[in-house]
Amino acid sequence: MTSTIQSQIQQFYDASSGLWEQVWGEHMHHGYYGATGNEKKDRRQAQIDLIEELLKWAEVRQAEQIIDVGCGIGGSSLYLAQKFNARATGITLSPVQASRATERAEEAGLAAAVQFQVADALDMPFADETFDFVWSMESGEHMPDKEKFLAECYRVLKPGGTFLMATWCHRPITPATGQLTIDEQQHLAEIYRVYCLPYVISLPEYEAIAHHLPFQNIRTADWSDAVAPFWDIVIDSTFEPQAIFGLLQSGWSTIQAALSLSLMSRGYRRGLIRFGLLCANK
Repeated sequence: MTSTIQSQIQQFYDASSGLWEQVWGEHMHHGYYGATGNEKKDRRQAQIDLIEELLKWAEVRQAEQIIDVGCGIGGSSLYLAQKFNARATGITLSPVQASRATERAEEAGLAAAVQFQVADALDMPFADETFDFVWSMESGEHMPDKEKFLAECYRVLKPGGTFLMATWCHRPITPATGQLTIDEQQHLAEIYRVYCLPYVISLPEYEAIAHHLPFQNIRTADWSDAVAPFWDIVIDSTFEPQAIFGLLQSGWSTIQAALSLSLMSRGYRRGLIRFGLLCANK
């Protein structure tokens, strides 16, 4: 991963993860609000529901060796390890996240089964065919080389294993919709700047990469409607006293991200930002 974007991502999550955990808990990803996004529910429950709905959609019923690519503070890693009675490894660019995730594993009595380390998803420090389940929850958007990212996930996956990814995408480019407009490109550029993203691609582009690798039994889905309410709920949470106090302590990058939450909310409303799923086997 290029050193500049890598250091930006690391610094962003080093600075913001503590505040996110304080306000939102251990799961640093969207919530699931029903297929049409109309279900009202506790925000942390919505995040757990997203994990469960993804597993159901991908028909993942068991796992023994799990890699959580872009693990945050270990929310998914610990959840999946407990659910499947499995061993899990989480990787992140943020030393702060890796340290906190390790603490959380110890607190949960899972230190023997779940480990965390600082590592680059484009050059994972694992042997070929190590894991039977590769999980990537909203980390693909940070990758400066999408082809290499999926290739690494394919490399560490055991034959017969499952790769499951949920990631931010932009709308598909079709003859009917045309190329991204200048206004759409500017909107995306602001999201990239604020959230330390090199670029995003469309879900059909991810699918083409997966076919080329070659993954098998490839399936995709667009769950934008199901997760879109998340951003307005995050916006509301920034007005809570603990969030305001935490923001003032967390530094400019986190404050800037909080002030720019509406970029994502508007991106969903205009159909520019999409929440893409891809699952496949090796």
